[in-house]
Amino acid sequence: MAWEFETDPDFQVQLDWMDEFVRTRVEPLAEVLDSPYDVKNPRNVRLVRPLQAEVKKRGLWACHLGPELGGQGFGQVKLALMNEILGRSIFAPTVFGTQAPDTGNAEILAHFGTPEQKQRWLQPLLANDIVSCFAMTEPQGGADPMVFTTVAERDGDEWVINGEKWFASNARFADFFIVVAVTDTQAPLMSRQSMFIVPAGTPGMEIVRDVGVYGEKVASHGYMRYRNVRVPADHILGGVGQAFVVAQTRLGGGRVHHAMRTLGEARMIFDMVCERVVSRGTKGEQLGKKQMVQEKIADSWIELEQFRLLILRTAWLIDKYHDYKRVQKDIAAVKATMPKLLHDIATRALHLHGSIGVTDEMPFVNSVINSLWLGLADGPTEVHKVTIARQVLRDVKPTQDLFPSYHLPRQRAHALAMYGDVLEDLQGEL
Repeated sequence: MAWEFETDPDFQVQLDWMDEFVRTRVEPLAEVLDSPYDVKNPRNVRLVRPLQAEVKKRGLWACHLGPELGGQGFGQVKLALMNEILGRSIFAPTVFGTQAPDTGNAEILAHFGTPEQKQRWLQPLLANDIVSCFAMTEPQGGADPMVFTTVAERDGDEWVINGEKWFASNARFADFFIVVAVTDTQAPLMSRQSMFIVPAGTPGMEIVRDVGVYGEKVASHGYMRYRNVRVPADHILGGVGQAFVVAQTRLGGGRVHHAMRTLGEARMIFDMVCERVVSRGTKGEQLGKKQMVQEKIADSWIELEQFRLLILRTAWLIDKYHDYKRVQKDIAAVKATMPKLLHDIATRALHLHGSIGVTDEMPFVNSVINSLWLGLADGPTEVHKVTIARQVLRDVKPTQDLFPSYHLPRQRAHALAMYGDVLEDLQGEL
């Protein structure tokens, strides 16, 4: 029997180094730089590159990738533990070579790109010399593939793309875009769309405007328009109608990493509120000694630990089975839990800080907004809850009887049938 809840001592040394490094060297970047995706900005180059060099020297660069791509090929448990630390800073994923959406886009290119595309796009992406964009959602229907209207039509040796995309991640900074477009309106739903590489600057591709998440220094999501955008025929990824299959390459593990980063953000906020309640008082008593405050602290700690165990168990299952589909329910549970955890902990922290908690001198409002965004990214929470419920109920056998199988009179009759003779014999002996 092997149940363990401790980290390998050698890897814990690496995690301890990461914790100190992120806390002292990486977190301050957010105060002096704008966007971690503005990788060609001289200020970013001057400050971020030396930190990335230290990470590479330590052997912790892009650890989600296999050795053939310059990573360590770590399993999901190790990656989860690392991402718990990276969640403290918006610049930390970039410093460690694990920033979304580039990680997912790199996996797509590694699996489905041609040798030429890997040389042109994948290698610079892995080195963080460039960043990429993932353009899927649309203004009229969000992430629902049933209502996508962006189309790609074959014209000789080219594909011609027309339509609009909404909330295209990092559009303003990207050197290339991975675009989802309908290639067959009559095919089954999961085979209607295909994915394409569209290089930045391709004629007909336009950023209508940059859209920012509330609190961002630089608006980094694009409202995009495609008008007769032509790309070579080999710029399709995974074949015609394979967008859904290709997309799964980038989602499963990424959701676990995202969850652990969210846990890191929530734990950082929890540490802040703990300091606050032992440092301030009202009506002659320390805040931390008031029972209603203690309830908030207790609830937050319990929720953090529960969520951490759920993530690590899910990561362990992925490492055990190497099959994201088999762990789909667990991944969905992690994704559905994540927004509420951050929302509740950030809201409590904001409240216990009083008036300063709602100002831009504290991070709590941004975290509350981030929690709402987490409920939408990579599919809304409701979709993931449906996935959980369907898989839970899938293997449950219905009863054909009038009363439930657990009806107490039936249970009593069954028990008497099993043990009645023994009880009668015992009664006779007494």
